[in-house]
Amino acid sequence: MIDVLVAQEQDRHAVDEQRLIAAAREVVQSGGYREGEISIAVVDDPQMHELNRRHLDHDYPTDVLSFVFEADDGRLEGEIIVSADYASREAERFGWSTMDELLLYVIHGSLHLIGYDDQTPEAKAEMREQEIKFLRHFGLEPRFD
Repeated sequence: MIDVLVAQEQDRHAVDEQRLIAAAREVVQSGGYREGEISIAVVDDPQMHELNRRHLDHDYPTDVLSFVFEADDGRLEGEIIVSADYASREAERFGWSTMDELLLYVIHGSLHLIGYDDQTPEAKAEMREQEIKFLRHFGLEPRFD
């Protein structure tokens, strides 16, 4: 079983934890993992800025970070960190809810955990295709450009 835990580390935005858990589990299982632990931290921009600076040496907040701790023999352990503040701004821009935007971030982070990347145009297109598939699984039509 893939255990998914959510840590709410912000209080400005409502979060449907069960929806985020379901998305992470769905994506990770699609990657062939049957066991593991995934943690999802929902943070604000100042926390995300600090984490992005500490781990990637980027001096700005970002939407999502993900870290693989273990990936072998059908077992995955990792962490996904999403910024609710960032999601709120982007949701307004794209005309959907903050929660829908957070769902996209968790899907994106989960795809990174199972090996997808977005460093080349080809890889980014493949990742975008997977994001669309999972958003539709949750009844959403993509709203990114």
